[in-house]
Amino acid sequence: MTVLRRALSVPVVWLDSWSYSPPSGDRAMRVDWGRVTPFIILHVLCLGPIWVGWSPIAVAVAVALYFFRAFAITAFYHRLFSHRAYETSRPMQFVFAVLGASAVQRGPLWWAAHHRLHHRRSDEPDDVHSPRQHGFWWSQIGWITAPANFPTRLDVVPDLARYPELRWLDRFDTVVPAALAGSLYLLGAWLPGTTGPQMLVWGFFISTVALLHGTSFINSLAHRIGRRRYETRDDSRNSLFLAIVTVGEGWHNNHHRYPVAARQGFFWWEFDPTWYALVVMSWFGLVRNLRPVPAFLKKPPAAAAASPPT
Repeated sequence: MTVLRRALSVPVVWLDSWSYSPPSGDRAMRVDWGRVTPFIILHVLCLGPIWVGWSPIAVAVAVALYFFRAFAITAFYHRLFSHRAYETSRPMQFVFAVLGASAVQRGPLWWAAHHRLHHRRSDEPDDVHSPRQHGFWWSQIGWITAPANFPTRLDVVPDLARYPELRWLDRFDTVVPAALAGSLYLLGAWLPGTTGPQMLVWGFFISTVALLHGTSFINSLAHRIGRRRYETRDDSRNSLFLAIVTVGEGWHNNHHRYPVAARQGFFWWEFDPTWYALVVMSWFGLVRNLRPVPAFLKKPPAAAAASPPT
């Protein structure tokens, strides 16, 4: 009966993420295969082009959605919800949360809570996705599969948890991705030059998995490759390559120097398109009070400034 009850509960936790109760002890750090089945399926379905083929439209939509949702993750989930690096109205806050949820990286409260915990204990034993502590693959993707990391830590994000609309979006974090997937299929069925299955496979599955790993590079590679301008207490580094992949998140050493800044490319030559977009949005009143980087924090110690690139 216990096995049957557990099997019947699996689809429920896929739909209602707050209904999940992680096991205790050693099992809390072992893969819960039932809970991560949709995550596995998402990866497997990237093989879909073998059967559905491709079209220029489907590939273009996949690329566009990759960068649009990458912007939503860094601008909204990261800089707004995790660090409160700028302000916006409550209606726009919800719109931004919906756009971030379309990236299929769980809800805004879950994402922000884990990221705040990362900054508290960056690269220390309690940092759940530190490559220093756990290695590349765990920091890249393994930590997501651990039951201990599934629940949303509302105690870490009380400022966000007071909004019932954000709590709902976080609890039912599959609603927005499902709506996006369905919309892409219908769009592909309607548009000439492509098909519903092509748009679903390329625009949703492939684009989403690529973005997931692109974002995860900040957990893994951004603590391993690049240059350290500042002597922070972690292994964070700056990388132009990662800044391109994540539309501005690659300046990770800068970010750990001053996490609450709305920009991560501290200097004009550091490519940070998310910052440029936020500035434009501020002109139209969509966001306001973008936190700058204090001038004195931009100056690295002489030893760090003289260190060669790695």
